[in-house]
Amino acid sequence: MPISESRKRANKKWDNSNKEQMKYLRYRSYSKTFITTLANNEDLQVLKDLIIEREELLKNESLNTI
Repeated sequence: MPISESRKRANKKWDNSNKEQMKYLRYRSYSKTFITTLANNEDLQVLKDLIIEREELLKNESLNTI
């Protein structure tokens, strides 16, 4: 089913107004695709370590704001 011209304009307007959200969603999609289709065991281990570091950083940031 083709997308109407008004829907295309609305989508483009939203995209232009939400550049950071679009960037976030695009990067999240890239990371999921990499993990599920391309990553080998070594890649997954590196990613696990990075996730643990990031979780600790976010935890410490939230503790500092309380």
